[in-house]
Parts: sequence; C-alpha cells; structure tokens
Amino acid sequence: MDSNITKDPAYNAVDPNDFPAMLEVNRYGDRSTAFDKIISATHDHFWDPLDRKYIDFSAPFDMEKEYLVNPELNGDLKTAIAEKLDERNKIKLANLDTLWTMSSILHGEQGALSLSASLCHILRDPGAQEYAANQTREEARHVTAFTKYIQARWGKPVQVGPALGSLLNELVGSPLVWKKLVGMQMLIEGLAMGAFATLYKEARDPLLRQTCQLVMTDEAFHHKFGKIWADRTIPNLSKSEHELIEDWAAQVFQILLFNLGSPDQKEWIYREVGLDPAWCQSAFMEAFTDAQIRVEMQEATNIFRVLIKTLLKAGIITERTKGVYAAYIDMQELYAEGDRMVGDDIAEEGIKYLIKLNGGKMTAPSLLAAE
Repeated sequence: MDSNITKDPAYNAVDPNDFPAMLEVNRYGDRSTAFDKIISATHDHFWDPLDRKYIDFSAPFDMEKEYLVNPELNGDLKTAIAEKLDERNKIKLANLDTLWTMSSILHGEQGALSLSASLCHILRDPGAQEYAANQTREEARHVTAFTKYIQARWGKPVQVGPALGSLLNELVGSPLVWKKLVGMQMLIEGLAMGAFATLYKEARDPLLRQTCQLVMTDEAFHHKFGKIWADRTIPNLSKSEHELIEDWAAQVFQILLFNLGSPDQKEWIYREVGLDPAWCQSAFMEAFTDAQIRVEMQEATNIFRVLIKTLLKAGIITERTKGVYAAYIDMQELYAEGDRMVGDDIAEEGIKYLIKLNGGKMTAPSLLAAE
C-alpha cells in the first residue's frame, strides 16, 4: 500500500539510483506543460541575498532594548513566566525565542533544498524535473538569506529540534513522490507561508520583515507546485490511497502543532534568563488550554491556519479527519474562503518590487495565478 501513488504522468518517478532511466532517449521529449508558467516566471522574482541592492544585512538593531517581534505573540509572556522577569529579561527571552523560530525556519529551508534536489533524481518528466531544479536554486538562496540574518542578530543558529529534524529526515530520504509533495510542498510550505506572513505583519525589525517578504516571493510558487499535484492526483485516488495520505497528513500536522512551540524544546532559553526549565514547562502547560489555542488560531496569519487551509482546499481533509483540525480552528470558515492564501498578497507586492528593481515588467496581471 505504501507505494508511489501516481495518478498523473507528470509525477512519474524512478528509483533514485536508476540514473540510466534518465538517459532513455524517448524521455527527453515526453515533457508535461503543467509547470511551464511557474518556470517562466522565475526571472520575475529573482533576488540575491548577497547583493545589497536587494537586502542589506548590516542594518542595525538593538537586541537588548527592543523586541524583534511583537511580544504579544510570545506564549511564555502570557503565563506566570513573565512575572518572574524584568523588562530586560522579557526582551531577552522573546528574542531568544525568535532565534529558535528562525533557526527552525533555516533548518526547514535546508530540508526543502535537499528535498527539491532529491526530486531531480527521481522525477522522470523533464518539465517537473526542471521545476524541481528551479526550486532547489531558490531554496539555496533562502538558506543563505536566513543564515545571514541569524548571523547579523545572534551569530549562529541553534540545533534543530528532534521533532522537526526527524520529519525533515523522513521527507528528504523518502523515495515516494506523494510523501515528498504532501509533506514539503503542502504541509511545510503551508506552515512556512503562515510563519512568514505572521513575521511580516508582526516583526519590529525591518530587516526581518524584508527577508520574509523576499522569501515569500519564491515560496508562493513552491506552494503552487503542491497544488498542481493535488488537483491532478487527489480526485483520482482510491479510498485506501486517500485514507493513507489523509491519515499521514493528520499525523504530521499533530507532530508539528505539539512540538514546534513546545516548552520542552526550549529549556536552554529558560536557563539563559535564569529560570528553572521544569517550572517554566509547568507554568506554560497550566496557562494554555485548547480553548485558548483555538482563539489564537482564528488570526488569519496563524501559521497552522494556513497549513490547514492548504490541506482542506486540496481535498486531503475529509469528514474522517476533520475533527483533528476542528479542535483548533473553524473549519466552516475555511470552507467558505477563496483559494488565495494570506501570504499571496504580501508575495505579490514583493514580486512587483523585484520586477521594478530588476528593470522588467509584469508578464501577467497576477503572477501567482501561474499554473
């Protein structure tokens, strides 16, 4: 059952060690046109994190006196933990939490880079392969950009958390196209678009806002690659195939939800501000109920809200698993919304800025419609 569920020839794959399959003469001419518009739009959102024309990572920020991100977003500061800290240490805790977030994003971008490269080894269709190569190049500049941002503010990132690290390892190592696309292009890219939209809206550091918007100009297209797969695959699945994908997506959602912001993953932050990690974990768990999490998830830019909407609009969530997500969000509200994601408008404004900066012109009224 756990096979490479392929319903459209554009996603046909070979064994990652079967390079001779790539040399078959008939393969070169057997190219899908499904990804041509996305590939052609690549030049419209070109940017270089090493070129100050696009972004200057030397921009200063007072880390000891200013919050990098609106402190109202910090869960710890809504608990008894805040009562133990003076303002200086509240800022320190919140900014270290941002380091944790940015490090997780950096590790996620590295996972996306490696996964995209692995798709080049298995996708038989030349168009799909070229798209994957394009995404690999774009993910590489995201790794560079977030590395430089972290270096500018803290010096270096922190280790990947065990939950995220395990998931990325599974996705990159999997030979299954469906698992790579659902896991990375839909779940993690959906999570990333939500995170970037939140940071763009709530960051007090202009450099962080600019970095996120530039990355979003690429990620919006990566998200569409997953949507094309879903449109061509989900309606043609057997009941057992759909349930396999649906259950796996729900499992990954729960892993991400309960681990990315979990206090047991951030013991080092509490020690940095002189607090006992065990006490902090207890204070956090006492303060946060499912009802409170649900209220916070109503915010349109909540990172998990974007992820859930991605799965819902793709047809992956059905009545079988709706309850997994409905515990945290109003599913009827998502059903009623259009297909555009909250990050699309931010990305499109960024693309217009890049086209002007690069001396080009819009090739379509809405580049994000390219598919």
